[in-house]
Amino acid sequence: MKFEMAKSQDSSVVYTGECVNEGVTYGIICVKLLNPLTDLAAAEDLLISYSDYLKEGFEIIKTTGYGRGHFLNNDQNTRGIIDYWEDKKKNFWKIKAWTDGKIIGFLYVFSKKELPEGKVNVYLDSFRMPGM
Repeated sequence: MKFEMAKSQDSSVVYTGECVNEGVTYGIICVKLLNPLTDLAAAEDLLISYSDYLKEGFEIIKTTGYGRGHFLNNDQNTRGIIDYWEDKKKNFWKIKAWTDGKIIGFLYVFSKKELPEGKVNVYLDSFRMPGM
């Protein structure tokens, strides 16, 4: 996977990467927040706002709704969300997004066919914060 670097509207550093394997697209968007948050509830709210913003860009038309309260690798100093989406091209998506208040890791998979849950879960759960 080749990564590209850019800056967000608030000048946070953003890394993106995407690859395709067996008809399934695997992607990541990683944001190093310019203004870190120490309040994890506020960080989770920011994570949801960021995911809502991405929904527009990915042309998502259906969602199941965010599952909240997840911890990355059982680390209580992180927050995570999960959701299932469908875009206007009829792709099925699964996303998991994580934050520790300093970094947002937004991982996604999508495909026209049913997602292989076992494989995609290994990928979606593979993100780690620095120091983990």
